[in-house]
Amino acid sequence: MSQGGQGGGGSHSLAFRVMRLCRPSFNVEPPLRLDPADLFAGEDLFDDPAANPPSFSSSDDSDSNYRNRFLLRHFSDAMGLSGLLVLPQSFGAIYLGETFCSYISINNSSNFEVRDVIIKAEIQTERLRILLLDTSKSPVETIRAGGRYDFIVEHDVKELGPHTLVCTALYNDGDGERKYLPQFFKFIVANPLSVRTKVRVIKETTFLEACIENHTKSNLFMDQVDFEPAQYYSASILKGDGHHSEKDSPTRETFKPPILIRSGGGIYNYLYQLKTSSDGLPQTKVEGSNVLGKLQITWRTNLGEPGRLQTQQILGTTATKKEIELQVVEVPSIINLQNPFMLKLNLTNQTDRELGPFEVSLSQNVSYGERAVMINGLQSMVLSEVQALGSTNFHLNLIATKPGIQRITGITVFDTREMKSYEPLPDLEIFVDMD
Repeated sequence: MSQGGQGGGGSHSLAFRVMRLCRPSFNVEPPLRLDPADLFAGEDLFDDPAANPPSFSSSDDSDSNYRNRFLLRHFSDAMGLSGLLVLPQSFGAIYLGETFCSYISINNSSNFEVRDVIIKAEIQTERLRILLLDTSKSPVETIRAGGRYDFIVEHDVKELGPHTLVCTALYNDGDGERKYLPQFFKFIVANPLSVRTKVRVIKETTFLEACIENHTKSNLFMDQVDFEPAQYYSASILKGDGHHSEKDSPTRETFKPPILIRSGGGIYNYLYQLKTSSDGLPQTKVEGSNVLGKLQITWRTNLGEPGRLQTQQILGTTATKKEIELQVVEVPSIINLQNPFMLKLNLTNQTDRELGPFEVSLSQNVSYGERAVMINGLQSMVLSEVQALGSTNFHLNLIATKPGIQRITGITVFDTREMKSYEPLPDLEIFVDMD
């Protein structure tokens, strides 16, 4: 944390000291394996087979080969943990989603006491000013010479980039002069995680893959990575099959172990399945809406310090829901050449308003000579209005002019009231018998 200059003019009796409160770390000492005989006789003594090296071990299975003395005697030796904890030696990194906690001390370095001290502490970012402490209503009566007044402030970090902890004091000096002391402590908030998403849509089901990468210097233990779906969606997480002894275990559900994402770029992938909820009337969704939902992520560090993040709304492929849907209901099992046949179709109104009347015809993009299947009779068919969210079945009279495997192409619906053409029905393959 960098400290800015003081203001107010002249010298001050008071000064702020700021220390970040965070949990200590483990003291790790990489083990060095050696034999005490090396300190007295040296390693060359073991190269002489006739030499009798001194023994500093009471065990009978001591190995005279000095290379084996570097083997670990116990699995705990590899950890290098001395059982001691180390206090923070620097201000350290502050990450988005953590709780910034600071121990602030205002010291009186003069030879006389100061009175009626009003202390304020606030966090300033590029967009916000957040008040953490204000003693205006109950000022500190006195701070004796050489004394201090201590307090702790906390702030949930919700914004990236530069932050400034502003500490101010308004007080009466020893000679009765009213003085104002501001001090500024600057720090940077970094992003602990990056979340990359991929969206795949298969028929009526949407799959969301979320890849979480750890950018901190500490291992992160993910307590919760939940997807909160948007309206009209329900979400479930997909997991690989676990060990048979762990599957459907009540103990495992009650004491769910956290997922470890290692420091310095470790990643973990989550997969969610999204479906349209049955009670949300998806037919009335606003066309063009593509919001899927957002992720709620909570974690803890090695020593249990918590963190929490919420992603922005995750977008899927743009929902281009059609106003009408034209589907084939039934195709005759036998279609003979030059003989009329009836194709049963269904027209569904997927909006919340009445549509129509309609005209059903074959598009003119294909020339008359190239078309293998044509309308038999009038080249357009009139349909009446279709109510909101309603549908209607109708039959289209067709005739095939060529044998073999043929395509019915270009069946188009035209709204005569709105003067609007809709997307044609996808091509339909049929087999035409020579009869």
